[in-house]
Amino acid sequence: MNPDPDEEARVPAVPAAPPVPAVGSRGIGQLAAAEFDFMEAVGGWRGLVESIAPGLVFVIVFLATGDLVPALVAAGSLAVLAVLVRLAQRTPLTQAFGGLFGVAISVVWAWQSGEAANFFQWGLWVNAAYLLGCLVSILARWPVVGVLVALIRGTWEGWRESPMFRRYVLATWLWVALFAARLLVQVPLFRADDVAWLGTAKLVMGVPLFGLVVWLTWLMVREPAEPEPPRGSPPH
Repeated sequence: MNPDPDEEARVPAVPAAPPVPAVGSRGIGQLAAAEFDFMEAVGGWRGLVESIAPGLVFVIVFLATGDLVPALVAAGSLAVLAVLVRLAQRTPLTQAFGGLFGVAISVVWAWQSGEAANFFQWGLWVNAAYLLGCLVSILARWPVVGVLVALIRGTWEGWRESPMFRRYVLATWLWVALFAARLLVQVPLFRADDVAWLGTAKLVMGVPLFGLVVWLTWLMVREPAEPEPPRGSPPH
């Protein structure tokens, strides 16, 4: 018997499930990926280099020359070069522009004060702001990890009443610990004007630690796999 076209028209369409970001989602987008990719979480090889190169070159040049100006020029030039290369290749500029903005502020603060340690002061303020933001989100019962996951997955409706809410809170505490650890280690080095160790701590506790915490967060908030139906059971 041929199907009735009118009958088919009366069958309601099943809404499509929100798309799950692909494995290649960059940065925080990895929180909703089906499989975790560390390099994608830190922006790929290019993002990794763009993130660590200015600070690394600043420390190397300053320690080699003992002069602040060449170190600032070298770090600033690398940040500008990263943006120019992306412009020439017509690739996304978000990460490069973010790095350029941070480096520009760091260069200005260090140059005006004449203190090399002030090159890292902006990063300390940023970590303090993130720490405060995470704490406020937990106290307000809008944990920032839950907000981000809901936005990425497109599941804003009812996420605060979902069984995952407690995990979102715990995962946000994980980020509080990250920012607090950075401040606990780096602020004393900043106050001691220890540029070499401060730069080293910033590099070690920067991108690598960020990637590690994104991975741990992904483990905490990833969607559980659907159980496989028992063998021999009729299909739905």
